[in-house]
Amino acid sequence: MTDGAGREPAGSHRSAESGPLRTALGREVDAGWVRERIYATLTMLAVVVALAAEHVTALEAAVSVLATAVGVWLTGLVAEEQAYRAAHGRLAGKDELRRMLHVTSPLLNSAVGPLVMVGVSAVGLLALSTALYVSAGVDALSLFGWSYYSGMRMGAGIAASSVAGLINIGVGAGIIVVKLLAH
Repeated sequence: MTDGAGREPAGSHRSAESGPLRTALGREVDAGWVRERIYATLTMLAVVVALAAEHVTALEAAVSVLATAVGVWLTGLVAEEQAYRAAHGRLAGKDELRRMLHVTSPLLNSAVGPLVMVGVSAVGLLALSTALYVSAGVDALSLFGWSYYSGMRMGAGIAASSVAGLINIGVGAGIIVVKLLAH
């Protein structure tokens, strides 16, 4: 929606399909958010599968999931700030910090699904290992979804985008194997 002069109202959000009206910085922020979301999903997927293979209580699983998400988020936030200082020679200002918090927020969001499923288990609706495997399945499907979406955005078509999604699930499976071997 635009005003009479063809401008967007203040505070409106244009999609990535907006062409030249979409800034390069906006696309980089979006790419950073998606990158962190995929990284967080892969990390949490490995943690959740490892927890499902162990004999832990719901409380221990919840603490582990939450500690992983907060630890990875703090690491990402510190890395963003240090990279900003190195690139710009100064501390990040309010707007830059807001961008950093937005870009790194998926690292915290990655805990929501597993925590909900641990909660479902805690009230007796599912066994804990089943709940954690359901959470892992949802994470694997989201990996497929991001790859499929990216492939379609690039014009790869349904078949190639589906193959990319399956490859991303394979990468996730490889990470899980490494995590389980480390335990």
